[in-house]
Amino acid sequence: MKNIVALILAGGQGTRLGVLTEKIAKPAVQFGGKYRLIDFTLSNCVNSGIYKVGVLTQYKPHLLNKHIGIGKPWDLDRKDGGVTILQPYFTEKEKVWFSGTADAVYQNIEFVDEYSPEYVLILSGDHVYSMDYNELIDYHISKSALATVACLEVPLSEANRFGIMVTDLENRIVEFQEKPQKPKSNLASLGIYIFQWDFIREVLISDAKNPESSHDFGKDIIPKILETSRIFAFPFDGYWRDVGTISSYLEANLELTRPIPAFNIHDKNWRIYTHSEEMPPAYISKEAKIKNSLISEGCEIYGSIENSVISQGVEVGKGSVIKNSVIMSKVKIGDNCYIENTIIAENVIVGNSVKIGVGEFAESKLNSKIYNSEISVIGMDSIIKDEVTIGKNCVIGNEKVVDFRITLESGDYIY
Repeated sequence: MKNIVALILAGGQGTRLGVLTEKIAKPAVQFGGKYRLIDFTLSNCVNSGIYKVGVLTQYKPHLLNKHIGIGKPWDLDRKDGGVTILQPYFTEKEKVWFSGTADAVYQNIEFVDEYSPEYVLILSGDHVYSMDYNELIDYHISKSALATVACLEVPLSEANRFGIMVTDLENRIVEFQEKPQKPKSNLASLGIYIFQWDFIREVLISDAKNPESSHDFGKDIIPKILETSRIFAFPFDGYWRDVGTISSYLEANLELTRPIPAFNIHDKNWRIYTHSEEMPPAYISKEAKIKNSLISEGCEIYGSIENSVISQGVEVGKGSVIKNSVIMSKVKIGDNCYIENTIIAENVIVGNSVKIGVGEFAESKLNSKIYNSEISVIGMDSIIKDEVTIGKNCVIGNEKVVDFRITLESGDYIY
């Protein structure tokens, strides 16, 4: 592992998560009660013995930078390597934003060169998965490959959502299809790549000079290097989730509450590390009822929780009922509330006798491409006052105040 540098692409805006990513980058979104999305990739690195890590940020990086800090929770506070935050910077001529995933790596060639690695591992910082990168690296070496792409078999009906790899009998990639309407394969790219550094370095320099390129690994780099015949697909059969939509985000969280979850966050041999506030143990009152849920430290629960993920420092009042929902950290929920199929972001205050996620479904009046399910979403730092009723598929923006006794029909929004 001394010969490898990992670069985590963590600059994505995550527009499909709507209000959840308006104030923060997608990799900084909370997940699973106490984690943020980037924790899973960082933890995979250290569990795999990789301690030279660059995190490439761009979109609203402040919370993400604060979360990562010097990398201590992941044992990445090291002099020889460790974690480095890499952001766009001024040059002698101009300040250039990363214009694509490949461009982000290109602009940080000097950082990688400092370590003179044999391999570079390119990772996404906004997926939930568990992967031992040693298996990927060993596979790459065994194939004498110049590039290897981690892939997962997906249902053919969903293949049009992914970059699809068409391979021969030796798993050599012979064709790449970007979100095809008529896929020739169901082998989807996970956005996880390993390259020979000397090889990809020259490819990136060449790509940067091409004004017609979008400077993206999936769209430009992978198709360009297919002609080498030394790019392979690594078949991954473990847990991996793209939580890039409101529905997939809620579903992946709720999977953790099942008796035998597909992703075992309790595995002592593959820990998920994070930087979180130290809080006292959760308090569950004698009136409380909890079923199939995750309750994080610092919580005070006086109501009923079912099939939900309750993050750190959440307060739930007497007589309140929460079902099939994700409640992020430091949310305060009053008495006699009913909340179902709802995502509530950080630091929200919900008054007494509030109802959220009730009524019949209606199409979103804000954006039906992003908000297209029964799930209602409440943005960060908002205040929902007493006796408010909010229907299904509703949206409350960040830092909004919903006044006393207002009713929002399904599909409505305050933005």
